[in-house]
This record gives sequence, C-alpha cells and structure tokens, in this order.
Amino acid sequence: MTDVSDFESKILNELNERVIKGFLDIVIMTKLKSEELSGYDFIAFINRHFDMLISAGTVYSLLYSLERKQLIEGLGEERRRTYKLTEKGKRTIDTILKEHSKIEGFMANILKEP
Repeated sequence: MTDVSDFESKILNELNERVIKGFLDIVIMTKLKSEELSGYDFIAFINRHFDMLISAGTVYSLLYSLERKQLIEGLGEERRRTYKLTEKGKRTIDTILKEHSKIEGFMANILKEP
C-alpha cells in the first residue's frame, strides 16, 4: 500500500513542479503586484509557498525575459537588484487574473477523460 501512495505522491509532485514552472511568469508578476522583490526573494518565496526549489538560472532568465518585454523593471545595482511591475505589466497581470476562470476551465478541459 505504501508503494502506491509513494508513487502517487511522486507523480503529483512532478506535476505540481511542471505547473509552477509553466506559470512562473504569472507567479512572479502576481507577487510583484504587492511588493518589489529580488531574484533571491523569488527563489525563497517559491520554496516557502510551493515547497520546491527553483534554480537561480531559471528565475533570473525569466526575470530578464519579463524585463525585455517591458513587463517588469529592474531597480538598483546588479548585486541586489529588485524588480517591480511596469504599467504594461500591471495591465497584463490584471487581465490574466481577471480571466482566471477561463484558465481554470481550460485546465479542467485538458484533464477531462476522453
């Protein structure tokens, strides 16, 4: 019986990690609605909130990508750079969050058995 529970737990943990990584840009932008954070702060937040470790390379790569798209703005020097949402970023995340029911419906449709 323990083998099945361990197997199911492993599958769910892997799926959780895939979903978090797939929506990491939305997680970051949502968190930036309330406060400015550094890359390290994001890594710590993901670890605390989702109980998973995301590599610094993954987080910083995504932060730079969001910055190039002008959705976030980096502040300060490189050693302790913090990020905040731009006006474009605020409009973008507000639109995404407003339409969360469509995202939930999409996910439910994906998981529906044929």
